[in-house]
Parts: sequence; structure tokens; C-alpha cells
Amino acid sequence: MQFHLNGFRTGDPGLLDAAIPPLDVPAGDALPAAADVLIVGCGPAGLTLAAQLAAFPDIRTVIVEQKPGPLQLGQADGVACRTMEMFEAFGFAERVLKEAYWVNETTFWKPDDGEGERNRIVRSGRVQDVEDGLSHMPHVILNQARVHDFYLEIMTRSASRMVPHYARRLVGLERAPEGTSDTASDHPVTVRFERQDNGHAGEVESIRARYVVGCDGARSAVRQSMGRTLQGDSANHAWGVMDVLVVTDFPDIRFKALIQSADEGSVVLIPREGGYLVRIYVELDKLAVNERVAARNISIEQLIAAAQRIFHPYSLDVKEVAWWSVYEIGQRLCDRFDDVEPHEMETRLPRVFIAGDACHTHSPKAGQGMNVSMQDTFNLGWKLAAVLRGRCPPSLLHTYSAERQTVAKELIDFDREWAAMLSAPLKKPGDPAGTGVEPADVQRYFVQHGRYTAGTATRYKPALLTGPSTYQHLAGGLVIGTRFHSAPVVRVGDGKTMQLGEALAADGRWRLIAFGARGDDAGSASPVGRLCGHLLDSLQSPLKRYTPAGADLDAIFDVRGVFQQTHHQLVITAMPELLFPHKGRYGLRDYEKAFCALQDASQNIYTLRHIDREQGCLVVVRPDQYIAHVLPLDAVNALGAFFDGFMLTV
Repeated sequence: MQFHLNGFRTGDPGLLDAAIPPLDVPAGDALPAAADVLIVGCGPAGLTLAAQLAAFPDIRTVIVEQKPGPLQLGQADGVACRTMEMFEAFGFAERVLKEAYWVNETTFWKPDDGEGERNRIVRSGRVQDVEDGLSHMPHVILNQARVHDFYLEIMTRSASRMVPHYARRLVGLERAPEGTSDTASDHPVTVRFERQDNGHAGEVESIRARYVVGCDGARSAVRQSMGRTLQGDSANHAWGVMDVLVVTDFPDIRFKALIQSADEGSVVLIPREGGYLVRIYVELDKLAVNERVAARNISIEQLIAAAQRIFHPYSLDVKEVAWWSVYEIGQRLCDRFDDVEPHEMETRLPRVFIAGDACHTHSPKAGQGMNVSMQDTFNLGWKLAAVLRGRCPPSLLHTYSAERQTVAKELIDFDREWAAMLSAPLKKPGDPAGTGVEPADVQRYFVQHGRYTAGTATRYKPALLTGPSTYQHLAGGLVIGTRFHSAPVVRVGDGKTMQLGEALAADGRWRLIAFGARGDDAGSASPVGRLCGHLLDSLQSPLKRYTPAGADLDAIFDVRGVFQQTHHQLVITAMPELLFPHKGRYGLRDYEKAFCALQDASQNIYTLRHIDREQGCLVVVRPDQYIAHVLPLDAVNALGAFFDGFMLTV
């Protein structure tokens, strides 16, 4: 964490100086008349977007929620490895790690094979939950409401001092036709909300916005206003879920467990944070065609009794129920995540977007819903900021729906297979081939799809923001289109061992990570030194031509260097300006942009990520931590051509 850049001060360094937004702020809790970005919904997707945009006080962001206040008890709880990497970018991963339950192993239980014992369950296997080396972050479990708390704290402590406007129900959304008055074209979306708080109930407020993002759940009013629908089917399987405090002799109560009984259905057991609470998903009866689970009037007592039958011969004494629900499995998806039809993309720009459950819904047992929702708006947030700050043309926003709808489709397909496998009857002795599912197959499927459930399998295809694989061989372990896979490094300036991924903050900047060739010391004649010189050479250089006159290049591009020597062999004060820059009003030097590989081969980033030691390379990382390009260190023209595709020159 860096602070004191513009002068020494005491107190909490995480509390930034407040900035006065350019638009007038109304008194009290009233909505402003206009906003650059209006976010509807304070769920995980909405708060991820708000926290990212809070970093830009020059962007007026307003977030509105129908509930009367912050969430107290959330339904989602699984936090994937990839999401933890994102939390690191926002600065609260360590707090999550401290509070959360860490999923270390998953155990599998099946009916006893002994004669006459199939009504008993026995452990059939156990696997490491996340494969070694997949991420430097673990898979954890934490109440969704705590994730909300961390985001809300970031927002209120930012220079924007952003806080949500609660107790407002969306009652109307209209986009002005193209080519209307200047005011409408500048803020073309008008949204009306009905207040529901005491003293203001029934009052209707109106706000104009440049962009609106609907993060308002599966019954999204924003989606409905766009005329879009969720398409899909119900699997006609009913499940119950409960967070409980129990006394039990089941030995794996503090392990994630998949339990399949002979005739009573299945259980997915998820230990919760705090050491005592557990979440239990319980398979219930199959629903008839067009039957809804609400018609069954299932009680918590019935849910507990069903779980007790599945756990036999182990006891399950439920002492307290913190929360419970019943639901039916279904997978539904929207065909577009913005308000532009495919045939309109050349003539119409998106102004209204949807994210999270507003555009994809699925069963909770894969633990992907909250995670994919937050990744939706992490993808969208930096793009909105780049457009609103004049860095990129509005056409960049077409890439949001194109990238994230594909990811959601993959999620739906995976969830359909996984949910069907968990709900399928177990194969019994003497059953014909193709009947039922083998417990071993469930365990095998879980292991095979571990990277998907960890959130690290997403790969964006070559497109505007994802370069070709021409030079992929220079960094075989940093695959273009996938998230940046961190590895340990040593910071040259102070000898600190850290994860390189820690440098990828959620601040809207592009990262250019130069991996030095053998013997490269960043001197003026070295490959990295020459690269830095080219990038700063003139206003027509590949970086400076996107930087307004007088602006700090470092505010748009974050250039980092990684070298093969030890930090004892390098002299940081001899490094080029991009790796040892003057910053702030005093021109202080930044000592945190140059790194060395660990010399231990098992921890060496060049070895782990298959980086060419002879040539080195340049890895271009998007603001949402996905790898956009891999290039040779001397390919400055190719670098400029890549950015020319979507950035505005000045």
C-alpha cells in the first residue's frame, strides 16, 4: 500500500481525501438530477461495479437499491479462487481470508456396498479441493453480506464518498431516440423510482443517466424495460437448503462433502465461517411437469428429517436454523446483456446493460452465481470508465455483452450437467447399462472440472481486446485471453517477496509487464531499457499518444519490470523513468515497479509461467486482470497497433 505521495499525514491511510463531484449534490438522501452511471441493485454485481467506479471521482456514479438498507444475511457464500484474486485487486482479500472458511478438501460418500447395508453411507473418497498451483488464493466460504460490507466500505472511504440510495423501486426506464436534443443525447436514459422509505413513501424521483446498469436480480425491472427475457428450462428437481448449528457424529462435518444415499437422495455439505455453522443442501422429491416447489408447502421440519435420513447411520441434531429455503433447479440465460440488437451494432451504441442474475440464473451447488456476477461487472466497470474519461470510444462497450454472454452460456451448460448428475439416482447392483450414476463418476467429474469451479477456466477469444497468439510461445503459462496467473517475485526496491498479482489493482489501468531477457538489467542498451525508451520517446510513441498533454502516463498505463537476476545484482536508481518514476506534487520516486524472479526453480516465475529466458517478453494485462497480448520486447509498433484498435489518440 502506497501513501504520503502528496505530503505526510497522520490517520488511516485507506481513507482518501474527498473529491467534490462536478455535479451538484442535492440535500439529504434525494437522488441527483443526473449521473454518468446509474447502477440499479446493491447485490454483488452492483457493488463490484460501484466500488470500481468509486475510484474515479470525476465520474458521477449513483447506485440505487429497492431494499431498505444493507444486506444482513445473504444466500450466496462460495468465493472462488479467481474471485479472491479480484478481491486482492480491491484491497480486502486479507480480511476475507481471515474471516472465511477455507475449503481444503472435498469428501465423497456413497451407500455401503455390504449386503443389506445400502441404507448406510460410507466415505468413498476424498480429493484436494483446488489443485496445486492453480492460484495463489484459496477457495473460501463467506456470507455474501460480509462481501457487501467490504465493498460498501471501499465506496465510503473513496474520494467519491459513494453511498447507496436505498428503499427505491424502479417504476420506469426510457431511452431517448437517437438524434434528439443535446440534453437527451448527453444523458439519454431517464429512470423513475418510487420511494418506499418512511416520510417519503410514494414519492417519485427521476434521474437522467449516460449509462444504466441493471444488477437487480432474476426479476430485473431493468431487463424487463429492455424487452429482454430469460430463456431456459426447469429441471423439475426440488432442493432445500439450510444454514444450521448442529451436534453430530458425522466425521466430515467440517469438510465440504457430497453425500449420495441409496434411496433418500443426495446432500451437498458446505461448512461455513466461524467454525460451527454448516450449510446443507438437501435433495427433495422430483417435481411434476409445470409444478412449482412452493406448492409443496415444505416445512423446515421436513427438510431436517430428509437430511437425517440421508446421513444415516450418523445422527444430525439441529440446534438452530439461521436461514433456510426451498427451490427448484433451473438454468436460464438472456441472449444479450445490453440494449443493442446484433443488426444494430454498426449504428447504435449500448446505453443500458444487465449483469449477474438479471441475465443468467442457475442452481447454487456449483458455487458460481455470485462469482460470475461479480466478474460481469468487473469486466464492464473499467470499460465504462475508459469511455467516460475519454480514453476509448463508446464502441468499446459492445465488447461487454460479447465477452460475458459467452461466459454465462458456458456456466449454464456446466451447471446443467452438474445439477443433473447430483440429482440422478445411483446405479444399483443389477441395473442395466446406462441406468443411474456411479458415485465414482461424480468424484471424477468434480476433479475434471476443478478449474471451472475455481473460476480460472474463462478464456476470451481473439477479438478487439484480445490479441492473436503469434508470440504466445514467449510466455506459455500466461495464456492470452485468460486471467493473469500470478507467481511470487521479489521487489527490487526493498527485497520484499510478494505475489506479482498484488500489483494489479482495480484502478482502471492497463498493465505492461516486461519480463527481461537473460542478463537484462534495464540499462539503456538492454531490451527492457530500450523498450522503456521507445515508450517515452515522443508524443507519437505507443503509450504517450494516448495520454493528454500534461497528464501522467502512469495514470493510464502501469509499466512493471521483472528480471532474472537477484535484487542484490540490480540497481533500481539506474533504471529508466518508467520503472523508477517521479510522481506526485513533490516528484517522489516510486520504488515499487521493478521485481526479480525467485532463484528457487520451484518458485521462479520464469519457470512457473514458461517465459522465454533468452528473449524475455512483454505481457499486456487488461484492467480486469485478463491477458490481452504477449509480444517481444522490441515489438513497439505491434503494441501501438493493438491499442490503436480501441484507444483514442490525443
